[in-house]
Amino acid sequence: MDNANDPSSSPSFASSSYVSNGSSYNNVAATFSNDPSANSDHMCLSKLSANLEKLVVDSDFDYTDAVIVVEGIEVGVHRCILAARSQFFHELFKQEVDSSTEDGKPKYCMSKLVAFRKVGIEAFKVILNYLYTGKLKPSPPEVSTCVDEACAHDACGPAINYAVELMYASATFKMKEMVLLVQRRLLNFVEKAAVEDVITLLIAAFHCHLDQLHTPCIQRVARSNLDAVSLGRELPDEIASEIKSLRMKSQQETEPDIVEEADLNREKKIRRLHKALDSDDVELLGLLLRESSDITLNDAYALHYATAYCDPKVIKEVLNLGLADLNHKNLRGQTVLHVAARRKDPNIIVALLDKGASALEPTADGQTAVTICRRLTRPRDFNETTQKGQVSNKDRLCIDVLEREMRRNSFSSGMEMATQISATDMHVMLDYLENRVAFARLFFPAEAKVAMEIADAGSTIADIGPVPAKGSSGNLLKVDLNETPSVGTKRLQSRMQALMKTVETGRRYFPHCSEVLDNFLADDMPDLLFLETGTPEEQRKKKARFMELKDDVQKAFCKDLASSLSSSSSSSSPKVGINHKARRK
Repeated sequence: MDNANDPSSSPSFASSSYVSNGSSYNNVAATFSNDPSANSDHMCLSKLSANLEKLVVDSDFDYTDAVIVVEGIEVGVHRCILAARSQFFHELFKQEVDSSTEDGKPKYCMSKLVAFRKVGIEAFKVILNYLYTGKLKPSPPEVSTCVDEACAHDACGPAINYAVELMYASATFKMKEMVLLVQRRLLNFVEKAAVEDVITLLIAAFHCHLDQLHTPCIQRVARSNLDAVSLGRELPDEIASEIKSLRMKSQQETEPDIVEEADLNREKKIRRLHKALDSDDVELLGLLLRESSDITLNDAYALHYATAYCDPKVIKEVLNLGLADLNHKNLRGQTVLHVAARRKDPNIIVALLDKGASALEPTADGQTAVTICRRLTRPRDFNETTQKGQVSNKDRLCIDVLEREMRRNSFSSGMEMATQISATDMHVMLDYLENRVAFARLFFPAEAKVAMEIADAGSTIADIGPVPAKGSSGNLLKVDLNETPSVGTKRLQSRMQALMKTVETGRRYFPHCSEVLDNFLADDMPDLLFLETGTPEEQRKKKARFMELKDDVQKAFCKDLASSLSSSSSSSSPKVGINHKARRK
């Protein structure tokens, strides 16, 4: 078996090539001469490789003496093999360990072994198989492709991230031959990928000392229109300075004019706005805007900046200023929704849509926000099953919300009803709304949280528990003797407005979840909630009916998930008028 630390020691990969559609290698038998002894050696090595592979894939051959924990999963390894194949593991296993398994095996954590980058279980298993067999397995499609069916998967986010994981692991474990092979694959991405993804490649080249990859990445980013602010935020200072120098040199060759003082003053004002956002000080941001009347939020791309780097609460405060055009495009031809799609935070996406951001607006290269989101999402994450009551997968939630917004035709809130109904009707409606929101928080915690935050209902209806209290809906019937009737009416109206907006936001962005709740509350649920009231016979009937409804809800919930997956899959085909093939500017 070849030595992983000496590329020249093994002829088996001398003329192999990294194949993009599966990260597999060509048959290398042609590298051997017709000499019978060479062919015999090749057969022996192949047989040895196949035998050692049993230690990785066959549980009957589990004679492992150490454990490496990856993403919470314990993977058994044989220290003698890893130490012989990798100098890194040879040095590691000579050291004392911090922890061990119940049966006394030394235990190591992957997050502590590999710095700068998380290495997933799929990538580690490929690395492990290579260490045992000398063969590189095909890339697992569930983590190396995206969920956009129109994508060729030759430069999408998951394909790049998977290869980068392999690079960090192989570089850390000092597997020189593997580093060279994966670097060739990363080089293929440089000209095909979006420049934002080239940043990921450039950082990997920096940390793993890949000079061959470093130069083309620097050149690609330098000639792109990615702004200097983003470069300063996402790259180490020395790399950002190198790119800035290349740009200045290129500009001097084409436009030798001296930069005017007015431009420098303008940049200084923009930096002050960004610093205010960095400190989460929206009040200071407003003050700076009033002082600098010649610079607007749009001029500074301040909302783009906040969407990319700030806390969702700060973004919401900036939106509430009402001073930014949500469909204003930056130098990359992207709106704030496109930036939010790369971040994949449902709170931010829904907040932008709620304020009027267009989900149909394409980037300069023809991608909508949902296309961006899909090309950054792995099938493993998108298809992850969510059980009732558990937090929904954010990747699928973002895609689902954006797709539904693109299909939405009309929406009416009905908020004017809150100030026109009688006190009796108000209590009846509040009772229903509080029950509905309480069950939404029980069955769909992530979706309910997003809807409440967008509706500014967090503090107004925060006292609603996961299940309504017996005999009461929240705190509606609590009496404050110091509260006047008019104040009490305003309090209830405010509460009902928050509840109604929460429900309507849910109907707008999470219609399947809303349908489940409609089915659940269609029966006389307020009466069923009080199972301990009435005669024993009435209680028995209530409990029987309650169990039936629980079963109906579970079936509706499963149907909702299936429908969501089906609609997401069917809508992934190319849209008319949108160029899904274009990837980079």
